[in-house]
Amino acid sequence: MGFKEGFFWGGATAANQYEGGYLSGGKGLAIQDVITGGDGRNNIPRRMALKLADGSTKFIDRRGTEVPDGAVPYVDEDTYYPSHVATDFYHHYKEDIALFAEMGFKSFRMSINWTRIFPNGDEKEPNEEGLKFYDDVFDEMLKYGIEPQVTIVHFDLPLHLATEYDGWYNRKTIDFYMHYVETIFNRYKNKVKYWLTFNEINFCKDYTNLGITEALSRPDKVAQAVHHMLVAAAKTVILGHEINPEFMIGMMINYSEIYPEDCNPENMWKRITEKRLRTFYTDVQNKGFYPEWKLIEYKNAGIELKMEDGDLETLKAGTVDYIGFSYYSTSVATVKADAKKTASNLESAVKNPYLKANDWGWQIDPVGLRIVLNELWDRYHKPLWIVENGLGAIDIVEEDGSIHDPYRIDYIKQHIVEMKKAVDEDGVDLMGYMPWGCIDVVSAGTGEMRKRYGFIYVDMDDDGNGDLHRARKDSFYWYQKVCQSNGEEL
Repeated sequence: MGFKEGFFWGGATAANQYEGGYLSGGKGLAIQDVITGGDGRNNIPRRMALKLADGSTKFIDRRGTEVPDGAVPYVDEDTYYPSHVATDFYHHYKEDIALFAEMGFKSFRMSINWTRIFPNGDEKEPNEEGLKFYDDVFDEMLKYGIEPQVTIVHFDLPLHLATEYDGWYNRKTIDFYMHYVETIFNRYKNKVKYWLTFNEINFCKDYTNLGITEALSRPDKVAQAVHHMLVAAAKTVILGHEINPEFMIGMMINYSEIYPEDCNPENMWKRITEKRLRTFYTDVQNKGFYPEWKLIEYKNAGIELKMEDGDLETLKAGTVDYIGFSYYSTSVATVKADAKKTASNLESAVKNPYLKANDWGWQIDPVGLRIVLNELWDRYHKPLWIVENGLGAIDIVEEDGSIHDPYRIDYIKQHIVEMKKAVDEDGVDLMGYMPWGCIDVVSAGTGEMRKRYGFIYVDMDDDGNGDLHRARKDSFYWYQKVCQSNGEEL
């Protein structure tokens, strides 16, 4: 059988990791613009500079440390911020889209930067220069027959909404977000059909994604902020179908498989509880209601969600058209407190002795992708779209300018083989495959450039040095054959 006709081969990026031009064209500051670089291999975290309520300043780790009430993040003039230039799609979009077309992309996933449309997030009138930029980008894609897939929010909440409104904890943020959504839906309704609401919504649990202070000490604030985000996502689906009934609006989640360490029932139960950190979001956005266990969890924790009349009806009416998900690695569930840990996508994972890992400790598990595809298909029976997958690695530029990356080809090839099994043997309805960072981008987790995913090399290092020239890696030519053969030539 193989992949269906019209299967979307392509690649994926995010504005805060790729676009650059962080204050160009009237753009405002997003939270991602105040997060520094880091060093994942040497455990040096990304950080934020804060002005505290008492007037003092300090740096904090962007994860694992909460932003205290009254603190305001800012851009420190003596510190390097990788998102400010990133790999400069803002000034290179025509060149890059031409390269995507040369590879044979049928689709390209990108995000709109909210602060390029509404610099503070709460304005009544949008920034026309920002709207025009994305018009030009979409026109360029469509010129080559590349279907845009647009993430509405990819971790880039306007900083102003965090500092002035406490982000998604404030119900007003739903209204600000819906004004943004209505603006881009109306503007691009004849250019963009495929949308995603919030990137990896299950990772939205701290200041960097939710814009809320006290995220570690106030689980009630996190729960309320997530509720507002889920309501906003449902409203997006409803509004989108009103504006253009042809819109396909999906959710986006990081969905990695978790194996019990052994047949110990306690480890199996541990696996179920860890999987629920993902299925909570997929259940609400596909079934349209909170699962019973989550409501009991909130009750036992003394958390009382503030719901307005109509919220439950909105969740029920605003279920998604398809499920987009990222898949990179898998983990192990165990009740052992001393289990060996390794890195994963924006989180840590328990080591699996049966799997190899990349240079950053992410465990490589192609079969896990087939398992995940089957789990999601069996549970929801909605079309699936792999919107992130790939291998972060250090690439070497040879003296002649060539870049040989057989490790990347091998990784993606193995995952496509398992995708094909899921389609041919299991009957999964798979819409497309979008390897992450199809052109080199800044790593979200570590802020590094040396952790590269792309088929296209960009000359930029971890300190912001480089001329940003583009170069085709060996994987470029390999993936070109994959796209042109609809996945038959691997």
